Amino acid sequence: MSILDDSRWSGLKGGYKVVYDPRPALQTLTVHYTSKSAWDELWNELHHQGDVGDASYAAVVELVRISKDHAPAYWGAYGLAATIEEARQLDDRNPPVPDWIEPHYRAAWRTLLHLALRDLATKIDDETANCALAVVALRRGSLSLARMAMCAEDERAEMLRSYFGT
Repeated sequence: MSILDDSRWSGLKGGYKVVYDPRPALQTLTVHYTSKSAWDELWNELHHQGDVGDASYAAVVELVRISKDHAPAYWGAYGLAATIEEARQLDDRNPPVPDWIEPHYRAAWRTLLHLALRDLATKIDDETANCALAVVALRRGSLSLARMAMCAEDERAEMLRSYFGT
């Protein structure tokens, strides 16, 4: 499933709508899966204030490939993939998934669902659980539930108090 060798990576754009090649950060994650600097770079470059680019979609494919070897998957894999997919669905200013990435992106999301279900069946931290639940909701076509899942518990409690008045 790896598409890392495709020459088109060098022209992909990230969340800032400028060329960004995430391959060096992704390659770091293959060796040091929880590298804070690599994850921070990907979060900063692939998503910016609701904007994503084609590099964001390509990176999801590789993040899923890398995460398959880790149980549980790092929360950031679920969170970043869900954030990118949410932005793709919510804002038509974001580009569509390019044709050459699209079949890999769909397959990655099928795999990501399986990883999320696997990890939800185990003892995981709240952040990982929230992001994995968002992945499940997105895969099931429930964008609003996914957005709620990505919120922290206190944010969800406040929304419920506001809605129900208790």
